[in-house]
Amino acid sequence: MDQDYQPFCMADPSFYDALHSERTAGESFATAARPLPDGWTLREQDDWLVVDPARRQDLPLQGWKIHASATADNAERVLDTIWDYCVPRGISFKFLRSATALTARVSKYAPRGYSGKLVTIYPRDDAACETMLTELGRLLDGEPNPYILSDLRWGKGPLYVRYGAFANRYTVDERGEVIEAIADPDGNLVPDRRDPVFKPPPWVTLPDFLAPHLAARNAVTTTDLPYRIEEVLHFSNGGGIYLGRDTRSGERVVLKEGRPHAGLDARGHDAVRRLGREHETLRRLAGIPGIPAVHDMFWLGEHRFLVMEYVEGDVLGKAIVTRYPMIDPSATADDYAEFTRWATGIHDQVAETIAQVHERGVVYGDLHLFNIIVRPDDTVALLDFEVTSDVADAERPGLGNPGFTAPRATRGFDIDLYALACLRLALFLPMTNLLGLHRVKARHFADVIAEHFPVDRAFLDRGVEVIVPPDTPATTAPSTEPGEWPRLRDDLARAILTSATPDRDDRLFPGDPQQFAVGGLGLAYGAAGVLYALDVTGAGRYPEHEAWLLRRATDPPSGSRLGLYDGLHGAAFALDHLGHRQEALDVVDICLREDWEKLGPDLAGGLSGIGLNLLHLADVTGEPALRTAGLRAAELVANRVPPLPEPDPDAPPPVSGGGQPSAGLLRGCAGQALLLLRAYDETGEDALLDRAALALRHDLRRCVTRDNGTLEVNEGWRTMPYVDGGSVGIGMVLDEYLTRRPDGEHTARFAEASEGAWRAAQSAMYILPGLFTGRAGILYYLAGRGATGESLHRQVRNLAWHALPFGDGTAFPGTGLLRLSMDLATGTAGVLLALGVALHEHPVHAPGLGLAAVPMTPAPSGAGR
Repeated sequence: MDQDYQPFCMADPSFYDALHSERTAGESFATAARPLPDGWTLREQDDWLVVDPARRQDLPLQGWKIHASATADNAERVLDTIWDYCVPRGISFKFLRSATALTARVSKYAPRGYSGKLVTIYPRDDAACETMLTELGRLLDGEPNPYILSDLRWGKGPLYVRYGAFANRYTVDERGEVIEAIADPDGNLVPDRRDPVFKPPPWVTLPDFLAPHLAARNAVTTTDLPYRIEEVLHFSNGGGIYLGRDTRSGERVVLKEGRPHAGLDARGHDAVRRLGREHETLRRLAGIPGIPAVHDMFWLGEHRFLVMEYVEGDVLGKAIVTRYPMIDPSATADDYAEFTRWATGIHDQVAETIAQVHERGVVYGDLHLFNIIVRPDDTVALLDFEVTSDVADAERPGLGNPGFTAPRATRGFDIDLYALACLRLALFLPMTNLLGLHRVKARHFADVIAEHFPVDRAFLDRGVEVIVPPDTPATTAPSTEPGEWPRLRDDLARAILTSATPDRDDRLFPGDPQQFAVGGLGLAYGAAGVLYALDVTGAGRYPEHEAWLLRRATDPPSGSRLGLYDGLHGAAFALDHLGHRQEALDVVDICLREDWEKLGPDLAGGLSGIGLNLLHLADVTGEPALRTAGLRAAELVANRVPPLPEPDPDAPPPVSGGGQPSAGLLRGCAGQALLLLRAYDETGEDALLDRAALALRHDLRRCVTRDNGTLEVNEGWRTMPYVDGGSVGIGMVLDEYLTRRPDGEHTARFAEASEGAWRAAQSAMYILPGLFTGRAGILYYLAGRGATGESLHRQVRNLAWHALPFGDGTAFPGTGLLRLSMDLATGTAGVLLALGVALHEHPVHAPGLGLAAVPMTPAPSGAGR
């Protein structure tokens, strides 16, 4: 399961949500109901409850703060002890609101940077910090607790310290993104890093009273182990997985780490307990082909380690991608036949291995595409035996992949047989996460697979009969036929409107978890994008929902983002489009009073999107100040496009992300080029076209052209075609550039790249449906570039692969395919917008992407056909 999304799946079975209220986080800790002295307050702050004294302490804006951690069993006891200590002394503190919120922070896939934190206490100075640690440390000594990775532990108890912000302050990081901040000695705001490692800011001196505790922490090393760790393979909140070498034999091994009281599963078992289960199971299954050998088990400090055989190869999910014909527009019938032989052979091997595991009385419990290794010779092995069980125990696994997890009533070997049934489909259509939302979708998947692959239908039907019992009533799969536009639009609109929550302050429509990080107002993940999509596609205006956006955008909370897609400029764009021009200008005034010029150059949340919106509003209002500000944004962006590096044949090819600059429309240089093209339309300055060309060349350096002629962005471990960070988004801007300079120095290269991006939009398969990262974005690109006929209609029809019933309409899942989404970037509103571009009788485009000052003309060499 995606580590970024799992915590947001705990609150609701249909939508991503945050544990920010009793409705989503469950009943609050009993401590929250304790009476406070007169004048004290208890207030909500996301998933925290903040306790402030009547006379609030004169606290600094930053300093050493104390965290306490606890387990589910002792959380109330730790909370009451801290309450009894802090309240009589007038000390401010906050605590997680519920046991569910605590579980979310110590679960296996919780973000490691904040794992384990139950309470935060704010000392007024270093002396007070030492006193609190000493006195509270004695009161809490011996309480079991998960280690807080970002902090320094005080002794061996549940108290930890970290230097950081006490108050909400924000700055812009080196990527131009708004993040939480602290001040350096000169008063400059700098990022308040919350990485899963204790690392105070460089100017902060560790107080003497903390030095012994840092020394104790640093005393635990791997120096005396007979294993040398060479590479990190994976991190989760339960611990790391490392590639190492046995220094005695030279053999490559895998070391799995288990952290006590951390990495909890649904049964409340921690990583240490599961690691012990894995060790026991591997010994029990020794000798079965495809089961790794176990070598060792040991403790290092408080962490437990399992040492096992290293299996060379790719996880099955990756092995499928490298062979998968549906993402290759040039694939032949022979290619599909060869893949079918390979896929059915893989399933046969996995089924045989599971059968031998069952012969020894073991339920594997966690079969999915990323726990199967395909060796270079195409034989298979299984990984991850943490949740195995004896068949006699009738125990359900505490962890599982949602696309392979059996229904709740399933027990014993049937758990694995259900996963093997899902594997039959996932090998050919790796979208089985949708089965966790709607199991009947398996019937539709089988039809899709049978249409495209020469696979025996009985092979698929045997899987479908397990996933969807034969007595399940027949249902009609949602249709997205091109000729059904008004009906389809209304279906999507009904689903979106049914999901609305106007009683909530944090968001109006459920979407990607990003809406809880950047706010629920903007175009990408918030109300503005949904309301814009509904209106521009003819699905209607909704005054109650517009009023929700008006109230919050004109009085935004502290720390609100400013960008076109992630923040207030997007809200202003939508409000103006919906006829609320003065309120839109009021929102823009709020943005211009901020230090917006320090934002990054990107389109999503930075200067490029802001500049596009300012120039758009200048056009529709005639306000010269908006034009001036928009051109200032373009000037800043132009000045920040760096020169191209000198070619180095010995250097590895540049990639997008992974510590290097991102490519693409939303976060890369292509989005910057889009603003520069718009500024050129405004001013006629050729220098802006020169800078736009330079920006596009930067992004093209991070692209690769495949043997079949498709251009995709190279991310190192995968290549991407999508709108936000892939080649199709770059292709949009290449075509815009070529209409303005059809005979320039880079015309041939840009036209060739545009053709490659066009080819990347011809595949039958895109695993996600979204506008930014998925099939809807491919459709948007094709329709916007004048595609007609089968090329376009195939993408419209194939959106049905992702469609699910919701309420009285049709909805689409968001990123991860784990929950439905209604937002513009990842969900149903984005699909609606893309369908509108292709099918609506009036022109439709995404905000900021409809440059109309220069008439579109065909680019040279077939670009954009």
